[in-house]
Amino acid sequence: MKQSSRVRSKLDMDDERVTIPVPEIVSLVSDIFENMGCSAGIAREIAEHLADANLCGMESHGLMRTLQYAEQFESGYMRADVEPEIKYTERGATIVDGNGGIGIPAMRLAIDEACRIAKQRGMSAIAIRNVGHTGRLGAFTEAAAWQGFLCICFGGGGREKWRQVAPHGGRQAMLPTNPYSIAVPGGERGPMMFDFATSKIAGGWIYAARSAGAQLPDNVLLDSAGRVTRDPEDYFRGGAIMPSGEHKGYALALAAEIVAEAMLGPTETEGSWLLLTLDTALYREGRVMQGVAEEILHELRDCPPAPGFERVEIPGEREREYRETTKLKGVALPPKTWQQIVALSNRLASSK
Repeated sequence: MKQSSRVRSKLDMDDERVTIPVPEIVSLVSDIFENMGCSAGIAREIAEHLADANLCGMESHGLMRTLQYAEQFESGYMRADVEPEIKYTERGATIVDGNGGIGIPAMRLAIDEACRIAKQRGMSAIAIRNVGHTGRLGAFTEAAAWQGFLCICFGGGGREKWRQVAPHGGRQAMLPTNPYSIAVPGGERGPMMFDFATSKIAGGWIYAARSAGAQLPDNVLLDSAGRVTRDPEDYFRGGAIMPSGEHKGYALALAAEIVAEAMLGPTETEGSWLLLTLDTALYREGRVMQGVAEEILHELRDCPPAPGFERVEIPGEREREYRETTKLKGVALPPKTWQQIVALSNRLASSK
C-alpha cells in the first residue's frame, strides 16, 4: 500500500490517498460480500464492478459503495441470498426481476438478454425491476455498444425512499437522481458513452465526501434553507441536490420517474429501469459506421481547447484512457474510506 494524490475526483480533501493493488482490493471486497451471504460469483462481480468504477475515475460509484451496500444488506433493504431472473408478462414484455437483490448482476443479465434479442429482432426493450443499486450504468451500456448496439438505459422511481434532488424552482428534495446512460459504437478508440445523473452531482459523491471527510464542489448542494453549501452533512440534515442544467435536468428526471413508476409499476426495493437496445447494423454496415464516427470524433478532438482546458475529450474514451493509466498502479482511496472497508472486513471475518 502506498500514498497517492493524483486522482480524478470531485472531493476536496487534505489527506493523502492510499493506493491498494487491484487484486488485493477485489479479493477483500469479494470476501466481504460473500461473508454477507452473496454467492461467490455475485460477490466477485460486485467487487470487480466497484473497482473498475474507481479505475475509470467514477469514485461516486466505486469501492466506497462497499460500505453502503453492506449496510443495506444488513438492514434487509437488499437481499444477499438471491439471483436475478428473466420473466415475461402476459402482454409479452421482458422483465429482469432482481428479487430484491443488488442491481449489478441484474443489469448485467439484462444487457446480455437485450443484446441477444436485438441481434435476432433488430431491437429490444427490457425492464429491470425489484433491484437495489445498479452500480455504474455506463459499464453496461458500453458493453452493448462494443457488440454493435445502440443502448439507452434510464430509470427512476422510489422517490418516497430517495428524495434527493430539488425540482427546478424548488428548494426541497423531491426526486431521486434518476440517471441516464447512452452508448453507441464509435470510432477507432471504441464506443461513445455517457452516463450522468439528472442532478448536478450523483448522490454517491455526497456519500463519498462524507466517508472521506471531504467537501463537495461549489454550487451543487442546497441546505435545508435553500442556501448553497459544500458540506455533505447539510444534505443529511434536510438539504437537496440541485438539478443539472436547471429545467433540463429536472425535465429528464421527471420523465424517468413517470416511466419507472407510472409505466413499469410500483417501485420495489430501490428503482426501476428501462433498457432499449438497437442493432446498428439495421442501418449501416459496422465498418462504414465506424469510419464516419471516427471522422466526427477526430474533428472534435482537434478542436482548440478553451482557456482552462488541455484538450477536448470524448465521452467514454476519457474513462477508458483513465483506466489504462490507473489499473497497474492500483485503486487510490481516501484513507478514512479504506480504514472503514478494512474494519468492515475484519468485523465480518471475526463473526464467521
